[in-house]
Amino acid sequence: MGVTLKRPANGESLCVSAEEYARFCEFFYRKTGILFNEQKRYFVERRILDRIRLTGSDGFREWFGLVRFQAAGQELQALVNAMTVNETYFFREIYQFEALVQGILPQMVQRRLPARPIRIWSLPCSTGEEPYSIGIHILENWPNADDYAIEILASDIDSGAMAKARVGVYDERSLQRVVPSLRARYFTRLGESQFQLRDEIRSSVEFAAVNVMDPASMARFRAIDVLFCRNMLIYFDDLSRRQAVEAMYECLAPGGFICLGHSESMSRMSSLFVPRKFGGVVVYQKPPGGE
Repeated sequence: MGVTLKRPANGESLCVSAEEYARFCEFFYRKTGILFNEQKRYFVERRILDRIRLTGSDGFREWFGLVRFQAAGQELQALVNAMTVNETYFFREIYQFEALVQGILPQMVQRRLPARPIRIWSLPCSTGEEPYSIGIHILENWPNADDYAIEILASDIDSGAMAKARVGVYDERSLQRVVPSLRARYFTRLGESQFQLRDEIRSSVEFAAVNVMDPASMARFRAIDVLFCRNMLIYFDDLSRRQAVEAMYECLAPGGFICLGHSESMSRMSSLFVPRKFGGVVVYQKPPGGE
């Protein structure tokens, strides 16, 4: 049985049939690469019904037409924002940041002139904790940070999450792993439990909306040296994972690296990359001669 939401105005109920649910899941998969199964049905239906109510649509059919055919695409974006999960905090899986400053960057600059920027991309960036963590960790732990122009790019499919990221205001939960000395150096306290990143750090990260399943969206990014793509591909099926990985391969500079989430393995998705180990951390490299 589907989830039912009551309309307060007249008491009539809305519901999503099995056929409508299947149509929606197929559409959302084609647009985003994210595949919802029956286990996710309650989560998905609640958000569909919320959007039907908020748009004033008479039911699924009218609302689904709005999602598919609205010229400006506002409802599709609102839907994507509602469906994506933004679970993150500063210095999450910090061992990869340590591998970045202790292994990846020192190796990378051996054959690089200081005039060429180092480009690091966080995808998906959620509400900004990851790209800002990367910047802070480099400044604090890489002795050569001042010798190179370092560009940090950050992207997400969720426009609402990126809006929060640009503002850079976080609570205690997000800062649970930020020690007091770093809080004092990089954040301004706004209240009892809210902190805002200082302008110098916020202005050093460039945010842009990206859908990894949209070739035009991905084509804007080239010559990326290090790509953090952690815990996104677990929501994709095998086909969409391969498509996403191939698109990311094209975005990387020859010899560039991808860092995946701890439960993800490139060997199950693609043979394009070479596994590399820095300390106890496995990352994946585009062959230096790769095109």
